[in-house]
Amino acid sequence: MAQYVILIYGDDQAIENAGQPLWDELMQGHGAFAEKHGASVKAGNALQPATTATSIRHDGDDATVTDGPFVETKEALGGYYVIEAKDLDDAIAIAKDVPAPFGGLEVRPVMVFD
Repeated sequence: MAQYVILIYGDDQAIENAGQPLWDELMQGHGAFAEKHGASVKAGNALQPATTATSIRHDGDDATVTDGPFVETKEALGGYYVIEAKDLDDAIAIAKDVPAPFGGLEVRPVMVFD
């Protein structure tokens, strides 16, 4: 089995504006995802909104630290799952069950170093 990361992107502001009913629906959706795919899920977490991010950019020996996300975008990284799947097609099938009402998902294989 290979490991994949499912990156969950969404519009923080749209989710906030939708209020508690959407938040409750999202939590129920992630609970249902965990019930259905619990054997495949190895890790996962939600992230605080992109406004809480701190970015670091390296330039040679110097590093610049700034408040905010690395890139300005409407859809920010909001969470992730690390899963095990037999192949990319299986990982995509699992990812399709992750709730992402104001954004989308990215599935990437984990690079393993032996």
